[in-house]
Amino acid sequence: MTPVTIYDTTLRDGTQGTGISFSTLDKIRVAEKLDEFGVHYIEGGWPGSNPKDAAFFQEAAKRTWKTAKITAFGMTRRGKMKVEDDPQVQMLLDAQTPAVTIVGKTWPLHVTEVFQVSLEENLAMIADTVAWLKKHDREVLYDAEHFFDSFREDPEYSLKTVKAAQDAGADLIVLCETNGGALPEFVEEVTRKVIAHLGRPVGIHTHNDGGVGVANALAAVRAGANQVQGTINGYGERVGNCNLITVMPNLQIKMGIDLGLNLTKLRELANFVDELANVPHDIRAPYVGVAAFTHKGGLHVHAVQKLARTYEHVDPALVGNERVISISDMSGQSNVLVRAEALGFKFAKGAPEVQAILAEVKRLESEGYEFEAAEASFELLIRRQLGQHSPSFDLIEYHSTHRRRGGPQGFETCEATIKLKVQGEPVYTVDEGDGPVNALDNALRKALVPHFPSLAKMSLADYKVRIIDSGAGTAAKTRVLVVSSDGHRTWGTVGVSTNIIDASWEALVDSIEYHLFHQNLAK
Repeated sequence: MTPVTIYDTTLRDGTQGTGISFSTLDKIRVAEKLDEFGVHYIEGGWPGSNPKDAAFFQEAAKRTWKTAKITAFGMTRRGKMKVEDDPQVQMLLDAQTPAVTIVGKTWPLHVTEVFQVSLEENLAMIADTVAWLKKHDREVLYDAEHFFDSFREDPEYSLKTVKAAQDAGADLIVLCETNGGALPEFVEEVTRKVIAHLGRPVGIHTHNDGGVGVANALAAVRAGANQVQGTINGYGERVGNCNLITVMPNLQIKMGIDLGLNLTKLRELANFVDELANVPHDIRAPYVGVAAFTHKGGLHVHAVQKLARTYEHVDPALVGNERVISISDMSGQSNVLVRAEALGFKFAKGAPEVQAILAEVKRLESEGYEFEAAEASFELLIRRQLGQHSPSFDLIEYHSTHRRRGGPQGFETCEATIKLKVQGEPVYTVDEGDGPVNALDNALRKALVPHFPSLAKMSLADYKVRIIDSGAGTAAKTRVLVVSSDGHRTWGTVGVSTNIIDASWEALVDSIEYHLFHQNLAK
């Protein structure tokens, strides 16, 4: 079977999905997680299209990436313009990425009706842009947009477009099933024909409008495609893109293609990206959903307890998931062991400490906590259960106010007062902020920095709120995810309460406690 690479476009194509948005810090954190997982290409966005993408490429250029090539995305030069004069092509070079992906028109309908250029000019636009980027020592991937719709109507011209890109020096031609309406048999047939015509493998980029985005990608690989493009959790335009979380285990486990990926981190990756996107996890997601390996009563439970493969198509541990049998209180140990080991803890399966940690995790998750993107809170949970952590300060009380005056001269003020006991001494501080949470954060730091100077270098980098049980109306529980940074690394913490201020306080305190604990370890 042809070696296959994975190309992730969550940070560009994925963000075109309804309700999906990432801050610059989110994008960096997602890219770091993908790189750690072993993804081969990470498309960071479209340089110059918005400030967040521009900031991402600036930050990405400062980092060393373990496995992934950070990739900038753009399009062919504009019609009737020299490639060297096109500012968006220059922005691709300015992004300083080792690889560049450009999209070009394949379908005559788009060329003449949307771009309003001749078919010959479109071929020149493709060739000129590829050649210019190759001249500047970039690896060039050419995305042939709407290739399958075009091939159905005009196979001759469709092949001319990809041949133009190849002859100009493109490193890989990627066939895009942009409208998501083709079926696997057609995708496989066309992919074989293109590979025969070009004399080398191609990549595949599918959408999921017909519910077969993953199936179409697998069909293309069967035909000889050597790259699959997609997004984490299938985010994307309309109903979404090929879901990499589903396609990667299918390729590596079912089709025997070694992608070089540690699939035991698959569920963690899926949930991490959902948390940063502020999207509820799909409990029925293949491989990684909570329900994917859940068995309830009757014949299924009886059979699975004797021989798991009777009702499981793979071992859930292979993809970082766990078997859940409703009548068992033993489920979940493996997950705790894996997560704890990644943090440096060593436990034997069945050890009393594992049982205690698992019981606490289950209790907190039943109340609405999620730890996938709150690794710092999870570590503190373990240390508290093991008696390895005691609070750096004790809360006596806090008070937060928001005052707004109406009228043309109206104003608003947010103020927080905090009473603590720090190292045996009472501390009382007052501070203001842009909102009640910011005021609370400022007052807390003001109280602690004199005792713990390293906190002056720590800052709140991101703050997300999710309503957990919206059916409860204004009494619903709120989950707050806080991301903090000390300038060198970032970490996430979580808090849950029916009161958003209390949930925020809990996440803020965990963030500070985590920082101080690791500062002491480093001494």
